[in-house]
Amino acid sequence: MKRKFLCAGLTAAMVLSLAACGESAGSDSQAAASGSESQAGAAGATAEFIVGGMGPLTGSAASYGISVRQGIEVAVNEINAAGGVTAGDTTYSLKMVFADDEATEDKAVSAYNSLMDQNINALVGATTTGCCMAIADISNQDNLLVVTPSGSGVDCVKNPNAFRICFTDTLQGETLADFAVNEMGAQNIAVLYSNSSDYGTGIRDGLVSKAEELGATIVANEAFADADVDFNTQLTKIKGTNADVIVVCGYYQAATYITKQAADMGLEIPFLGSDGWDGVLETVTDPATVEGAVFLSSFFSAATDEMTSGFVSTYEENYGSTPDQFAADAYDAVYVIKAAMEQAGSIDSDALISAMHQVQIDGLTGAGLSFDENGEPNKDAKFIQISDGAYTIYGENGGEETTAE
Repeated sequence: MKRKFLCAGLTAAMVLSLAACGESAGSDSQAAASGSESQAGAAGATAEFIVGGMGPLTGSAASYGISVRQGIEVAVNEINAAGGVTAGDTTYSLKMVFADDEATEDKAVSAYNSLMDQNINALVGATTTGCCMAIADISNQDNLLVVTPSGSGVDCVKNPNAFRICFTDTLQGETLADFAVNEMGAQNIAVLYSNSSDYGTGIRDGLVSKAEELGATIVANEAFADADVDFNTQLTKIKGTNADVIVVCGYYQAATYITKQAADMGLEIPFLGSDGWDGVLETVTDPATVEGAVFLSSFFSAATDEMTSGFVSTYEENYGSTPDQFAADAYDAVYVIKAAMEQAGSIDSDALISAMHQVQIDGLTGAGLSFDENGEPNKDAKFIQISDGAYTIYGENGGEETTAE
């Protein structure tokens, strides 16, 4: 087992500046964040708490990992600038180290081991379900506090050391079914799902079960692989049904191709998507192909509350882009760890893990965010609708305060 904390007797002169935190984050992020990182040292901090992060920084899912890394950085910056975290008699400065797992299970184990070699005290990660599951038992053996921002597979938090910020795949599917039937009035549902991972199949399973419970009919149940770019076969089958809605259980890359090809064949059926759709407007060539589509999310970047607007402003200033739910989930994960440190009065792993069941924060992804005995989050979901080429809260008329380009 790797050592999980540094001696509280380190002097303030040994505390690293947050600029050092970004060394593993990539030069692009370093340049963007250099202004805020130069002020990241926590005044009066006497020890260091190392927050590990894991996610894909390369490969097809890189945008998720980059968002998670940057969300962690914003939170670490804020906490250090405010004086660090006081746990018991010691004040800690936070330091982030991040490893690229390429969204593959074998690389996830290597990434995790590299972080443990850097003596991390807690882990924000992994970002994707498969990688979370790859390190689940190892991290439990190491008795390390793990908070995944976005690993939605049920088994991601099967062990007592693990907690999640996002919703489970099953709950997503059930929520989508309820929305389709009770909000959209759909009785005939076509499902397109990724069978490349537990994410798509888990959502599909929850959706189908709940939809049938609600009296709806699944008129199509079509699978695809994450690497697929041609969906004409599945869409042609769906076109031959009486579907009221097409629910896509997958990520925005697939949604980009699916919606374009549906438009090309004149398929005029509304789309409903899982939270992996977040970011789809940045990848479509014509926003009209996703006009009116609705997807589940826990974060809305155009919300006007002080916390969200402050986070979005800082994020955009540092990275030149608008944060998505992955960044927001990671930001909340760091603040949850901070709350656990304060609640425990210690950075001992047993104390931190126990404290996670007692903490409650008002986060970007939900007010009163807390965790049940299984490590699952208690918070509300949001539905985002694409209207006039912008993200809006479903059911609102749009306008400056409710839309996000």
